[in-house]
Amino acid sequence: MKRGRPERSRGYRPRVFDKREPGPRILIVCEGEKTEPNYFRAFRVFSAEIVGEGYNTLSLVERAKELRDADGPYDQVWCVFDRDAFAPEDFNAAIDAALRAGMHVAYSNEAFELWYCLHFAYITSGLTRDAYRLKLTSLLGLAYRKNDSSIYGRIMHLQADATRNARLLLQQYKDESPSDRNPSTTVHLLVDELNRWAH
Repeated sequence: MKRGRPERSRGYRPRVFDKREPGPRILIVCEGEKTEPNYFRAFRVFSAEIVGEGYNTLSLVERAKELRDADGPYDQVWCVFDRDAFAPEDFNAAIDAALRAGMHVAYSNEAFELWYCLHFAYITSGLTRDAYRLKLTSLLGLAYRKNDSSIYGRIMHLQADATRNARLLLQQYKDESPSDRNPSTTVHLLVDELNRWAH
């Protein structure tokens, strides 16, 4: 019995569909109107809604609740704010209020720019917002602009270092309240979550 030759492929390949899950619906409410939203939008998480409200601490948490209740349901709600010069009790109360409301907090003490600096170095001394900007100018090798939409691309390759440094910072504190943890940040927790769903 003569065996036939196997059919040759004609170069067609079955279409491969993206099998990744669409991701949870995430609401990220930022204190800053541009700096933080520009950064988080660069992750390209299509299921994330990112807003810059211009509110701070407790008022930001209240605004996040309003947005959640008006536009929900959301799988996760994150509040992003800084310690800045706000009273320690207001900063701590805002974190507590967010957690009690079932939301997450990505805070920075003292400024969001700490997270950027941690991409380059492990920083253990608290700096002012202006000092962080000067330090970033030195680290980046160009003038740091607060609302620079290209910052994500400039430092993305160092993100794992920033996450490690942020975790190390938090580990050095024991029972201190968040307002006394200077410097510290929990931005890496939100970054880890966004990386899970980035396309």
